[in-house]
Amino acid sequence: MDLPTVAIVGRPNVGKSTLFNRLVGRKLALVDDRPGVTRDRREGEGFIGDVAFRVIDTAGLEEADADSLLGRMRAQTEAAILEADAVLFVIDARAGVLPSDRPFAELVRRSGCPVILIANKAEGGAGMAGAYDAFSLGLGDPIPFSAEHGEGLGSLQDALREVLPEPDDEDEDGEGGKGLRVAIVGRPNAGKSTLINRMIGEDRLLVGPEAGITRDSISLDWEWRGRRIKLHDTAGMRRRARIDDKLEKLAVSDGLRAVRFAEVVVVLLDATIPFEKQDLTIVDLVESEGRAVVIGLNKWDLVADQPGLLKTLREDCTRLLPQVRGVSVVSLSGLAGDGIDKLMQAVVDASEVWSRRVSTARINAWLTDALQRNPPPAVSGRRIKIRYATQVKSRPPHFALFGNQLDALPKSYTRYLVNGLREAFDLPGTPIRLSLRTTKNPFEKG
Repeated sequence: MDLPTVAIVGRPNVGKSTLFNRLVGRKLALVDDRPGVTRDRREGEGFIGDVAFRVIDTAGLEEADADSLLGRMRAQTEAAILEADAVLFVIDARAGVLPSDRPFAELVRRSGCPVILIANKAEGGAGMAGAYDAFSLGLGDPIPFSAEHGEGLGSLQDALREVLPEPDDEDEDGEGGKGLRVAIVGRPNAGKSTLINRMIGEDRLLVGPEAGITRDSISLDWEWRGRRIKLHDTAGMRRRARIDDKLEKLAVSDGLRAVRFAEVVVVLLDATIPFEKQDLTIVDLVESEGRAVVIGLNKWDLVADQPGLLKTLREDCTRLLPQVRGVSVVSLSGLAGDGIDKLMQAVVDASEVWSRRVSTARINAWLTDALQRNPPPAVSGRRIKIRYATQVKSRPPHFALFGNQLDALPKSYTRYLVNGLREAFDLPGTPIRLSLRTTKNPFEKG
């Protein structure tokens, strides 16, 4: 269903993200007491009763030079206003109407889009004076509201029902479903947002030379070669010991949630300084979450003049990341748009490997050969017996091994079996899980 769009705008720290979370029914947007937390446009599916819509959380409107970070944030908000079917203009009822509210009220009025004035933080009647003051903005009757406590939702529902068009019931996606979920992660300033902007063909995400611009995990719908893709941009992940800011901790936690939601995770490396310790930690994190992995070497245009570098980096990847042996390593440039098709083909291939199932007959034929070539060791004079194996589930591939005394099986032998499974059944770059299940001895006392 093609839903109408509602944009939430206003100056910083009036409660826009809290309102967004209230409308979507989940804590998707980062919320903090300090102003200017939100930078990118964040979208979600909102609803109040029977009124459903697509809602956009935006950065706080502030006067700033167009080339500055604040100026680029304002441009993103203005783009959301142009895209919207209705605008929720939010003020802080306790502070009342401030001089900085007026030019932005004029901005949304000139847009020609229907505007609903929200006097937020008016719980318990504490902000009613400020709500009455909002009449002076000339945007119609203000709705006394509390995003924190959910007061005023009925009035907002009535106002939205009056201004929003009826949703389009046509399903544009003939196949149904929400498409392949792909998260882009990496260290700060690796070029994640720049890459996604180039993929979708518009300046949808805030970018710039400053490190750590992205805070919220932003999800975007995209189509690549007729296939629906849901892209997730995430905040840059630094070493935990270096993070002393509460807001950055929240942003990293939001990124980790995007990793758990994704099916394939692209770990984006800066090709000029690849395979830093934090890069390896991020890959290890993605593998521990059981997600398919693709390595992207971004900013390749800066090192493309070095012959043999890609081969060397692929060898380094094999040596440094044995837990995802065979992972695809793709060179690309998000700024120039080079290598995006190769990256997406690697993503699709990784998804197929991640979802692969192998028949029990094939697994046990391989197991028989593996045991003959390298039998398991003996423990206390008794040899460990592995009887059979099967795949219990996919996404990621998960195999179960049955036998006696398997709890004494050395980790080196477990790695031998995992590497054998990866090679025999063509499972490169994907996490492989192996459960050891010891069969009970019916003659054992007790």
